[in-house]
Amino acid sequence: MFKNLSPAALGISGHQSEIIELALTYGFTGMDLEVDDFATRAKHRGMPYARRLIDSAKIRLGRFVIPFDWDSDDESFNRSMENLPEYARAAAEVGCTRCVATLVPADDKRPYHENFEFHRRRFAEICEALQPAGIWFGVAFQAADYLRKDRAFQFIHDLDALTLLMNMVDAPNMGLLLDAWDLVACGGSVDTIRNLPLGQIVAVQVAEMPADVPLTELDENSRLLPGAENGRIDIAHVLTVLAEFGYNGPVTVKPSRGIFRSRRRDVVVKQTAEALDKVWRAAGLTPEGKLAAVMNAE
Repeated sequence: MFKNLSPAALGISGHQSEIIELALTYGFTGMDLEVDDFATRAKHRGMPYARRLIDSAKIRLGRFVIPFDWDSDDESFNRSMENLPEYARAAAEVGCTRCVATLVPADDKRPYHENFEFHRRRFAEICEALQPAGIWFGVAFQAADYLRKDRAFQFIHDLDALTLLMNMVDAPNMGLLLDAWDLVACGGSVDTIRNLPLGQIVAVQVAEMPADVPLTELDENSRLLPGAENGRIDIAHVLTVLAEFGYNGPVTVKPSRGIFRSRRRDVVVKQTAEALDKVWRAAGLTPEGKLAAVMNAE
């Protein structure tokens, strides 16, 4: 597995060249792909031009976030879907084979069963559009109670319910965007990872959780940097379990944006990198994301 920089997860932005420079400066070996912008440049100026900075930097592309709102009306959704196969082909050509999305855990639109069927149909269409290019579609749930308050209808907010949805989609490229924070927030255990089918984890996100806050009182500032003091989640253990499990994809830090005292991009990325490095070493991982003990034994 490898350290992946997601500007959106950290609340920062910049030109591709600036993000690449930040990633390389602070030790990330992968980063998210802005797939719509990348595919548009490839279409109008050619693939060699679009990928030149990525190739010269020799940086991996961990994943791309689905570039439209799938929970829209049929006309808007169908219009957005027209571009998805082109985006998928462009992403695959540059080595980015993971697309991710995050479920909204409650809304005012549809009762649970109606919403479940709605998402099953939409995700089946998305998987079908991505599959010819070899793209996996990984979906995450959100477990925190505050995200469901004052909403008319509850929806998926734990691993069991999301697993049922994935199975009902019944697509060979449907999988899980595993967020360790949300796994614990819904009352689960890190060791649950060992029980997942091999290959089901498309991508991984991590953040620490304050141990002195009850799960029912977690809020928008409760996603801390890995390795934070007085944390509930042993992120190093998470990484060790993932390595033992055979996971070889991107690991992305997704903290609350409010934890950063500075909004300077370089400061935010530096703090994130240092936190991830700390737990990476504690997990006994090599820079390439392998268990050092296993590498030494070989």
